[in-house]
Amino acid sequence: MPAKTDNLVARQEYILRRLQELGSVDIDDLCSTLGASIATIRRDLEDLEQRSLLRRIRGGAVPIGPLFYEPFRHDASFQDKVSSFAEEKRRIAIAAAALVQPGQTIALSGGTTTTEVVRSLQALSGITIITNTVNVAMELSNRKDIEVIVTGGHLRGNWFTLIGPLANAAAEMLFADIMFLGVDGIDAKRGLTCTNAAEAEVLRNLAYHSKTKVVVADRSKLGATSKYRLCPTQEIDNLITDTGASDAAISPFKKMGIVVTRA
Repeated sequence: MPAKTDNLVARQEYILRRLQELGSVDIDDLCSTLGASIATIRRDLEDLEQRSLLRRIRGGAVPIGPLFYEPFRHDASFQDKVSSFAEEKRRIAIAAAALVQPGQTIALSGGTTTTEVVRSLQALSGITIITNTVNVAMELSNRKDIEVIVTGGHLRGNWFTLIGPLANAAAEMLFADIMFLGVDGIDAKRGLTCTNAAEAEVLRNLAYHSKTKVVVADRSKLGATSKYRLCPTQEIDNLITDTGASDAAISPFKKMGIVVTRA
């Protein structure tokens, strides 16, 4: 990022990236880094808050939690999913978003890690998102500069995903430059797996029609196997995991020619 910029879009994209990286931003720090006045940064934060991209606090801003998660505030299972490897998932998401170029079409599966990817992608503009996940669409519903395509289908409530014949039919007609896949397990020999057969079928179709396939998975998913295979591991181009993943855990994937990143 340049020491100074008068470009509104560049400033606000930088603010959103820093918010994703740090969990909060400070007005004085932003003024110093961007070479902008306090009044300018405050206007930027006000604009981003009006677009529901952050929440202003005294001296800075923090991420905003979408209201549609409120019914799950006291759901222990949901909260466990969100809090498990939370910092690792955020770093993985930032590394994933760095692979995306303006104008590309991005497909996303459901899950806590891919939700973090979506939040990292909010710093970009001019991209198209394909998803079978309701919460991903809702996270982006206020972004007029990002096109969002939802497959439709039967709602599976565990993580807001859409499955069934309608979702499968839509997935057959959609093509993406990159697909980010959250999985319940990825094993070098057994492949990518998840807990629901119908969801595996939808994601298999989306992955098949994507030029580049990227698995985003914290270290607990490496070497793990769930019930239903989504696709063979050799079809994956990239694996982004966290720095806690051991050399032994990632070695089988590197031997297959998969680009592995520890974020």
